[in-house]
Amino acid sequence: MSEGILLSRLERGTLLPPAVRVARLREALPQLRAAVADEIDEIALEATLACLLWETLVQTNWCGFYRRVAERELAVGPYQGGMGCLRIAFDRGVCGACARTGTVQLVSDVHAFPGHIACDDATRSELVLPVFDPAGRLMAVLDLDCPEVSGFCQEEADLLQGLLQEVFGTLRG
Repeated sequence: MSEGILLSRLERGTLLPPAVRVARLREALPQLRAAVADEIDEIALEATLACLLWETLVQTNWCGFYRRVAERELAVGPYQGGMGCLRIAFDRGVCGACARTGTVQLVSDVHAFPGHIACDDATRSELVLPVFDPAGRLMAVLDLDCPEVSGFCQEEADLLQGLLQEVFGTLRG
């Protein structure tokens, strides 16, 4: 699937209504699954998903993974967008909260989130999802940033969480 996601082209930064974003993500999911089918390398999976989710979720100004590299530390992994933070401790920011708790963080306005890390001052909302290996250990987080308030909704979070569980929760290697 070298052509990427087959969806209508939209200008980067377009914030569609939630129902339209969800429909677009639903349309992309079979293509995302097909693109990573049978791949077992974690970095290849993360890089491919970051690229294709970037194409799908046009409201994002950053889309990528932070990998768990120590007991309580994440390091930037494959991503699309501007410069990301290189390392994030579990006790800092939205990504750290996701890693620390193992739960999805859906933040409508990052300025209201205690301890938010401003890797990109343009970011206003964030969705961060935990990525677990087949044994249930945290291996990474998927971080999605948007320059608009309320750039993500619960249904997007649910669909993406299901995709991540499907792709990474069955890794064999």
